[in-house]
Amino acid sequence: MNTKLSWWQRSPWIPVWLKSWRDALALLIRAPWLFAGATTRGAVAVVRWWRGWVTVRDYRAAAEASEKLADKFEPIRALTLFRWKVTAAVTVVSVVLLAVLDLLYGLLWEVIAGAAVGLAMLGRRKEGSPGRRAVLAGPRALTWTMDPQVLIDAFRDAKLIGKDETLRLVERARRDGAGWSVTVDLPATRKAADVIRNRDALASALAVDEVQLSVERVRGNGGHAGRVAMWVADADPYATPPVRTPLVDAAKWDAWQPVPFGRDARDRRIDLPLVWTSLLIGAIPRQGKTFAARLAAAGLVLDPHTRLYVADFKAGKDWDASAQVAHRFMSGDDTEHILTLVGWLIELVSEVQARFRHMRTLDDTICPESKVTPAMSRDMPITALFVDEVQVPLEDRTPIKIEDRRATAGEYIGELLTWLAKKGPAAGLVLVLATQRPDSKTIPSGLRAVLGSRFALRVMDWRDSNIVLGEQMNTRGYDSSRLLAAHKGVGILRPDGETHSDGLAVTVRTYYMPNEDWRTICVRGRELREAAGTLTGHAAGPDTTPALDHVPVRAIEASTPPDDLPEPLDAVVRYLGDDLDTREFVPTAELVDALDVEPTAFARQMATLGCKPLRNRTPTDDGETRRVRGYLTADIRTAITQASSTDFSSPGHDS
Repeated sequence: MNTKLSWWQRSPWIPVWLKSWRDALALLIRAPWLFAGATTRGAVAVVRWWRGWVTVRDYRAAAEASEKLADKFEPIRALTLFRWKVTAAVTVVSVVLLAVLDLLYGLLWEVIAGAAVGLAMLGRRKEGSPGRRAVLAGPRALTWTMDPQVLIDAFRDAKLIGKDETLRLVERARRDGAGWSVTVDLPATRKAADVIRNRDALASALAVDEVQLSVERVRGNGGHAGRVAMWVADADPYATPPVRTPLVDAAKWDAWQPVPFGRDARDRRIDLPLVWTSLLIGAIPRQGKTFAARLAAAGLVLDPHTRLYVADFKAGKDWDASAQVAHRFMSGDDTEHILTLVGWLIELVSEVQARFRHMRTLDDTICPESKVTPAMSRDMPITALFVDEVQVPLEDRTPIKIEDRRATAGEYIGELLTWLAKKGPAAGLVLVLATQRPDSKTIPSGLRAVLGSRFALRVMDWRDSNIVLGEQMNTRGYDSSRLLAAHKGVGILRPDGETHSDGLAVTVRTYYMPNEDWRTICVRGRELREAAGTLTGHAAGPDTTPALDHVPVRAIEASTPPDDLPEPLDAVVRYLGDDLDTREFVPTAELVDALDVEPTAFARQMATLGCKPLRNRTPTDDGETRRVRGYLTADIRTAITQASSTDFSSPGHDS
């Protein structure tokens, strides 16, 4: 009985007044007056409609709009006279028919009652009812929002279609979970991408919060560039308690299967593929970054044939449970931990190179595409490197010697991570990096460019969102800085692989996995490895972590500029870093502000070194472009080459 009552209270199909006996009783007492009022409003609506019809108001308005009322006066008068005659004829026939029915069957009162019910239904208080336009409208009901005409008006108000354009209904509005879904075709030349980019404007026109509105392009055989699938939630889909990860109940997992990552606004499960790709997670503190990284790790923990490297530079206890399954594990943020990571990365580089050499010797039936396959992964286990707070090692300035050059530990770690992100996935290496500092100076652009999957939780502004998700993603409608602070664990996922979403990216609420569930999964992962005999490295007992002192340090695609460059060229090169190879143009104002130099003297010194400023177009904060003065990075690279071949310590040159 309690279950039935609970269902009755929660069901969206049961009217609110029926869920309380007091409300039902009050409605029953007021019913006669409500019925009389609705009947009166219905009668007024019918009279207003008849008056507009009999006076040919639509024809007259069209003639006035075209300024041809005088020319159309005679046809309007004739049509008005005809409609008066039709009214009189219908009235006479109705009276006669009613009299006959009353004489033969005595149905007068039944007919009057039926007419009153019809007028009451027409005059009930409902948004969009004819004949009434409130000055201050109340909240809209979603059933009205999904009305085809209201949808067309909303698209016009949002400037997504023109005044003379309309939509074609592909699939009628229907209940879909805790909301309404509808599929429409846009007019020719209109694109679904524009609707996705202007989702907030469409949500405003529909009078719903933008978190309640989901817009996707329909792809595949049943879709095209102008077909849009919309879903509008009854309420904030992220206001309910989060769902626990299904992996907590899984006996084991296969690393080749996508990991259950979370659910979208429509409560559809979103899985994250990990093999053959890499993942970057970015967010400001306390938004669920570590939880998201551990969700990705949980599926690999439950596969006894995977090998895990875990580096926790937060130095907390979030990752401690993984020490019992990890091949390599450390937690800390001191210099010794930074150098230990360098040793790990060199070890992984050697492992990846050895795997590629081995794959060249295999038959094409076993290794058809120089990629690790599920059958090969027993001899070449899927290996995952998790680095939490990756900005800590990347920003480290500890000097180290690499063969015949010197560099900082952070620069070398960036080179090694970039190499592994490029070459590692095909060899079975999964790279997962998490950071609370998603900015261009912390994560080198060369590294970001080769990280296939991205997950951006809430960040401070659209620039940080683009750094995680990719350039211009905010102009496509994906901006994680607009996520609400109250929505913990909600982020935008841009996967490198197939998910249950057909779009470029999808907003996901990650599964909930507290520390006790994480520990349970890690304990189960250790038991699986002990049974399979695959417990190695740190988890097996004595830590065999490679130390930097007894690992041959080799340069991996090193591109560090010479150390003896003249000023201000040396300062410019150090400021740009990896952006020197990825950017085409750098505004002068940006360099002057970053280097804190006097503009005129800076321009004169750069010109002496062969770098002359020119005007070029660059994007602004509002998404527009404007012409500014600056330097081509190609000219800066040429100046570096010329400077490296010039002895600036000789007389006549400033050092």
